[in-house]
Amino acid sequence: MHEVPPPTSTSTSTSTPAPAPGSSSSAVPAEPLSHGLKQRHLTMLGLGGVIGAGLFVGSGAGIAVAGPAIVVSYLIAGALAMLVMRMLGEMSAAMPASGSFSVHAERALGRWAGFSVGWLYWFLLVVVLAVEATAAAQIAHGWVPGIEPWAWVLLFMVVFTAANLTAVKNFGEFEFWFASLKVGAIVVFLVLGLLAVFGWLPDTDPVGMTNLTGQGGFLPNGWGGVVSGVLTVVFAFGGLEVVTIAAAETDDPARAVGRAVRSAVVRILFFYVGSMLVIVTVLPWTAQQAGLSPYVKVLDAIGVPSAGQIMNIVVFVALLSALNANLYGSSRMIFSLAERGEAPRGLLKVSGGGSRESTGGVPRRAVLASVAFGFVSVLLNLLWPDTVFLYMLNSVGAVLLFVWALIAASQLRLRARLEQEAPEALSLRMWCFPYLTWVTLAGLFGVLLLMLTDEAARPQVLWSAGATALVLLVAVGRQWRERRGSAVADR
Repeated sequence: MHEVPPPTSTSTSTSTPAPAPGSSSSAVPAEPLSHGLKQRHLTMLGLGGVIGAGLFVGSGAGIAVAGPAIVVSYLIAGALAMLVMRMLGEMSAAMPASGSFSVHAERALGRWAGFSVGWLYWFLLVVVLAVEATAAAQIAHGWVPGIEPWAWVLLFMVVFTAANLTAVKNFGEFEFWFASLKVGAIVVFLVLGLLAVFGWLPDTDPVGMTNLTGQGGFLPNGWGGVVSGVLTVVFAFGGLEVVTIAAAETDDPARAVGRAVRSAVVRILFFYVGSMLVIVTVLPWTAQQAGLSPYVKVLDAIGVPSAGQIMNIVVFVALLSALNANLYGSSRMIFSLAERGEAPRGLLKVSGGGSRESTGGVPRRAVLASVAFGFVSVLLNLLWPDTVFLYMLNSVGAVLLFVWALIAASQLRLRARLEQEAPEALSLRMWCFPYLTWVTLAGLFGVLLLMLTDEAARPQVLWSAGATALVLLVAVGRQWRERRGSAVADR
């Protein structure tokens, strides 16, 4: 959902730390947010959350560097995302909260971790929101040249802000239909692609395996190409995390998040890997170019009329879907930070007096705070896309990997604690614990190291590391001041 584009070089308040699970006060406090989301909303959010422009357009760059072996790159990146989601699902089913992995990090590692991962993720969402709004505006401007892109951006932001300020079920309905369209588009593409492969379409001959083994073979650029492909596509899986944030606003969070994680991960792997397999089978990998949609090329090749315009519509919907979900996710994350005293307390105001009815319980101030920074990001993107905004974009480029690493580290601590203190809460379990958790951590650090060796990706790692270090410094400084204040008060 929140795919970062390919890298380009160029008042403090306190709160009581969250109790350990299983202790007498460990029960997750009741959220003042509404429970207006249904299981179908959460399931489609999980399915459609990562099916975005990164898949429909960005996958062309991966094919260009890996060739047919891009299928392997997607399998590796997808497996990494699947393991992270399983860990996150385990913790969210046991301890559902609107702050999801930020709350889990605080419980497992301390307040500094919850503060850091929460603010980093919020910053990631509101910056990428600007990319999505601007890209969607460019597509709309192509359809209606008389309306300037900035006006389209304003319209999108107003519409989705209004949707997020009202009942949460409006967000759920938007995402349900957006995701349905994206999933439907992928299914139709897979069916047409398979018909083309077997020569069952009019005026077509069976393709066979020629394009998988020709033009340099299945591994035209060797395993180095596969690794480069992983670096290109791994960020396209970002967005699944919002499912666990949204689960807190369902009637049965533990059951809802478990079902959503189980159903979404395998199906998403099917959509991603299946799509790539169809693309590199129908057309030679050398026909793909970075920046051009491989889906359009395939649809053109098999004779689908107006394929480019159809895919433009799908990408447009995908961008609006991501914008809507990022605004939702960022507002809930900053609301959760405020609940724990890590953000201004004024953001805790909810509509309907905290009612649990579907028409109330919306953190409107948190929504407005997130969209306000989103507007600032859009303005920076429009005015200085190659300077100020580029630095902001690079500063969040690798944040997703840092967030995933903290999720894994949190799960290591919380799983052991839960097994001792509240094993009945483990309705969804991580596979082969703790071995696969350690494998995931090693894989994430491996991707970061590979990005450091890549000239194009290096700025993202360095800028993101700098942003992370700054947030960590603030977190540690806050904790030090609070401890010092407590020590002085005790004298």
